Amino acid sequence: MKMVIAIVQDHDSQRLSDRLTKNNFRSTKLASTGGFLRAGNTTFLCGLEDARVDELLKVIDETCGNREQTVAPVTPMGGNADSYIPYPVEVEVGGATVFVLPIEQFERF
Repeated sequence: MKMVIAIVQDHDSQRLSDRLTKNNFRSTKLASTGGFLRAGNTTFLCGLEDARVDELLKVIDETCGNREQTVAPVTPMGGNADSYIPYPVEVEVGGATVFVLPIEQFERF
């Protein structure tokens, strides 16, 4: 058994949830917040058999694509403002951060 933890941008969340259901993956969705852009993310927790991990990773990869987005940086609150960029910048967002963890024991009640 494996536990797959996938952190995706909110923009991709509903499409991924639909694809997981369509492909018979059980998952739990958690609201989360990213550190870099302080934007909303969704964290999916999926427990599954080892043999299905590659299939799940393929679904995540196909659903959560990278894209460019213009963001306005947050103003510094105290500290050194030397590195502060006062104008919007293009950053790459999207994709997914995925962790695959071994599970010692799994129970469903």
